[in-house]
Amino acid sequence: MSLKIIDHPSPNWNARRGGCAPDMVIIHYTGMKSAGAALERLRDPTAKVSSHYLIDREGAVARLVPEEARAWHAGVSHWRGETDINSRSIGIELVNPGHAHGYLDFAGPQMAALLKLLAGIHKRHAIAPAHLLAHSDIAPSRKQDPGERFDWARLAREGFGLWVEPAAPAGGAVAGAGAIQRELAAFGYGVPLTGVYDTATEQAVTAFQRHWRQGQVDGRADASTRDTLRRLAIQARAGLGDG
Repeated sequence: MSLKIIDHPSPNWNARRGGCAPDMVIIHYTGMKSAGAALERLRDPTAKVSSHYLIDREGAVARLVPEEARAWHAGVSHWRGETDINSRSIGIELVNPGHAHGYLDFAGPQMAALLKLLAGIHKRHAIAPAHLLAHSDIAPSRKQDPGERFDWARLAREGFGLWVEPAAPAGGAVAGAGAIQRELAAFGYGVPLTGVYDTATEQAVTAFQRHWRQGQVDGRADASTRDTLRRLAIQARAGLGDG
C-alpha cells in the first residue's frame, strides 16, 4: 500500500546552498506534549524551525517543506566536516514527548510509516547508510533525539542506515581521550581533538551510544563502545567509498 502524505505547508524554509541535492536524512523526535503542538510550532513563522516531514504515533505523515527546499531542522550541527546540515539533508520529525515529557517507545504504525517514507526518499536521492543519522549525532552538545528507544536496528534490517550488534558492556578501562576523539572524528562527529576527556568528548560518546550502543548510555568510552565504533567505521567507509 502506498504511503498517504498530507500537505501542511510551513513558511520556514529557504533554498539549499548552491542548489545541492540532499544526501543525508536526520531523524528527530518532537519533544512536545502533543502532535498538534508540534505541528503548530513547525509551521509558526516566529519559531523559525521546520522539518520536511512529521509522522504522528498513528502513522499519519505530514509534509511541511518540499524535499528540494532547505528546511530548518538541524540547527548548529556538524558531520564529517559539514556544518550546513540543513542544505544537505531531509529532516523527519517523529511525534514523541521525549526525555523531558515522558519518553515513550516509538509506536508501531509510526515506525511502519517511517520505513515507507524512507523507501521513497532513497529512491529519489543518494543516501549513503552512514548518512542516516540522529539529531543527537550532529548536535551532541544540544540534543538527545530520537534517543535510545528508537529502533535503528529495525531500520538497518530494512536496508536503511548502519548497524552492528553492539558489543556487550563489560566495564573496564575507558579509552584515552586522544584515541577516542580521533576515532569519533574520523567517523563523523564534530569532537575537538584536545587530548582531554572533556565535556564535548563525553557528549559525543553519549550520542554515539544513544544510536549504536543503546543498552548502556553512560558517556564512557569503554571497550564495548570502541569495538562497536570500529566495526561501524568499517561499514561506513565501504558505504561512502572511502577505501
